[in-house]
Amino acid sequence: MIVSCTSALIGYSQSKIITGYIKDGLSDERIPFASIDFINAKAGKLSDSSGAFTFYFDAWPTDTLEVSYVGYKDYKLFLSPEYFRQNATGDTLFLVVPLDRGKYETAVIVKRKIDRGLLMWKRIVRRKPYNDRYRFDNYSYELYNKLELDFNRINKERLKEIKLLRPFGFILENADTSNGTTFLPVFLTETISDYYAQKSPFKSREIIKASKTLGVKNESITKFLGGTDQNVNIYANFIPVFDKQFVSPLSDNGDAYYRYRVLDTQYVNKRRLIHLSFTPKRRGENTFEGDCWVHDTTFAIQKMNLFLSKDANINFVEKLSLIQEYTMVNDSSWFISKDKFVVDIAPIGKTRFGVIGRKTTTYRNPQFDLPTISDAINHNKIKQEVVIEPDARDQADSFWKANRHEELNKNEKAIYSMIDTLQKMPLFQKYTNTISFLATGYKSIGNWDIGPWYNWFTYNSLEGFRMRFDLSTNYGFNKNLLLHGYLAYGFGDQQFKYKADAMYIFKRNPRLSIYGSYTKDLENGQINYGEISPDNIFAIAIRKPGVPLKFMKVEEYRLEMFKEWTSGFSITPTVIRKRFDPVLNLPPKSLYDDGSGNSLNNFEASIMFRFAYLEKFLESHFYRVSMGSPYPIIEFKYSKGMSGVFGSNYDYHKLFGSVYDYIKIPPYGSIYYNFFGGRTYGTLPYMLLDVVPGNEIYYYNKFAFSLMNRFQYITDRYAGVIFEHNFGNGLFRFIPLTRRLKFRQFYNFKMINGNLSKENYDLNFNNSYNTFQNLGGKTYLEVGTGVDNIFKFFRLDLVWRVLPTPLPENHIERFGVFGSFRLGF
Repeated sequence: MIVSCTSALIGYSQSKIITGYIKDGLSDERIPFASIDFINAKAGKLSDSSGAFTFYFDAWPTDTLEVSYVGYKDYKLFLSPEYFRQNATGDTLFLVVPLDRGKYETAVIVKRKIDRGLLMWKRIVRRKPYNDRYRFDNYSYELYNKLELDFNRINKERLKEIKLLRPFGFILENADTSNGTTFLPVFLTETISDYYAQKSPFKSREIIKASKTLGVKNESITKFLGGTDQNVNIYANFIPVFDKQFVSPLSDNGDAYYRYRVLDTQYVNKRRLIHLSFTPKRRGENTFEGDCWVHDTTFAIQKMNLFLSKDANINFVEKLSLIQEYTMVNDSSWFISKDKFVVDIAPIGKTRFGVIGRKTTTYRNPQFDLPTISDAINHNKIKQEVVIEPDARDQADSFWKANRHEELNKNEKAIYSMIDTLQKMPLFQKYTNTISFLATGYKSIGNWDIGPWYNWFTYNSLEGFRMRFDLSTNYGFNKNLLLHGYLAYGFGDQQFKYKADAMYIFKRNPRLSIYGSYTKDLENGQINYGEISPDNIFAIAIRKPGVPLKFMKVEEYRLEMFKEWTSGFSITPTVIRKRFDPVLNLPPKSLYDDGSGNSLNNFEASIMFRFAYLEKFLESHFYRVSMGSPYPIIEFKYSKGMSGVFGSNYDYHKLFGSVYDYIKIPPYGSIYYNFFGGRTYGTLPYMLLDVVPGNEIYYYNKFAFSLMNRFQYITDRYAGVIFEHNFGNGLFRFIPLTRRLKFRQFYNFKMINGNLSKENYDLNFNNSYNTFQNLGGKTYLEVGTGVDNIFKFFRLDLVWRVLPTPLPENHIERFGVFGSFRLGF
């Protein structure tokens, strides 16, 4: 006690003070217990539990300050008299020391009787059921989410010289410098919500009380910004990072992927914490490196620091930090109090322009095992429900000031002012509209949209040079009604083609809508999901040589309704009238003329049933894109052809069903499967039967058979499967070059078994125009492999046709090479 008092008196009697704190250069999180040394004086100390430090001197020292911490590059700062004159304020020098990740030490493996690091990991894993927040029967908390986007590695002087950007020069006044790198905060969103969850069966309910997203009024985006889709559990075996699953250092099999080291112990709030670090055992695997502080009695995590390992197979990410802090509540339970995720995205190189995303989540008022929590969850209509309160997006600044969990800093306050100013600038609207037009193909002109531009010009052997112009209404015309149409003209056949359609949305969640259309145009067979249509400027250059283009004229009337329930179940009743006229490389209409003058005239009524439990969507004003479901998606369709209705000639029944899913199987990548089948009852011309989807271009389409042409096989009964397993880096991680290039490995197969009744065979095959083939109960099989993630966006598929045997002599049909673009992490 006497020694402590004496030291304090000596310290405060000295006249020069060097103080400050240590922080992570990317996340801005403070680093506790970092080593701080003056090299010449051979004196130093550790930063405290908040990363702060203070030194007292009789006079300014001329020395080198060195700061080090496990997993970070050493920081050295030479303190000269000149430095003090420029940076000190009176007798005090305040330093903020940013540490950069990247001190990779090659561990020397020493055999020992007791591996303290491994022993500590085993204790943590053994106590996971008692420390994981999901151990409670139910729990709730108030959640504050903040997401900031910054432009990184910008050159202010160079930007000022760009003529197009000069009107926005005021934005650069918000630029800041951190760790020697200039960044510009440009976007900020905040949400405050009440979150409820129960363990068994798992259900969650989130009520978003406030949401501040300037420039974004999309409800689906607001829901994604809450806490339901952003929970990271470090006690889980795998941790999601974008679309990848990384092995957690606290995984039940963590010792197969990590080496653990006990570094030291410290006391915080009279609790003894053990410092544990971990590094990957092998290069190229999706693992982290980092450290954590462990409570030595409960073996619960008090703070976890996760960083992207050096050779992780993920695109565009230069740096990534994931930090979680836990606080003891009720003197017995540790519960998460803060969650921070920071990523530095470098799309064009680690030294070039990039984007930093910072997501900070804080948790208040945690409660456990209370009847009131169950009462709140009982209001759910689905397993995981997110509710946005009516006034959530209209809360005043006074509300935010009183209810934010942490005050906005200077940069964050400036973002809101900047966004508000930009949105009022006509030139900014002009620039954003131009970028949107190039990216999406559509351009808004008042209450109307034109585009897509990539359908404006194309060429084919029937129409010659073709022009097409689309016009549609947008959200400004009517919030629920969409009108669209296009007019096309072929300079070769000198004929106009056109389409007019309309959609009205009665309700958006769950969705209820009606759609109607009239089309008179050319069709060259079934168009599949993800396919480049022939009415596309990019399809010209990538057609297979020597494959005849097939076209028929189609006049179609369509009316359909879509009704969805909150469970994910939906129905789509549809009525269609179609009249066909084959015009190029297909059996002609005259073969089916029955003398009534109504050949190839059809009327069909159908109903589609679809079940996609917990499917999530990203919605635009009228359309939406599925973000997938954690469960398989089931579809079933029944169709009935009716003769005599609007001159139709055909009676038939059709059945179709499919089950498909995308499954992540970490650490072994992901699997996609699709089981499908169908049956047609009736004697019909080929275009009303089931045409097996073929691919006549070199762009790979996972829904079509790559070595099959359009209209090559027709069936009236079929069953098939599409399967693909993407390993991630797989075997490529063992080769230094391919590991550095982040190549990825996959294999797949597509299989279909089909047949044709004698009546349908006789109707369609017994003529001089026939070019069709019948599987005759045999199986068609393609297998493939290749290289994914070439230059981070290109995929190369090598495809072999295996069945049916004997294989054709034409080598093009036996083997093919296909390419596609795939942009992802």
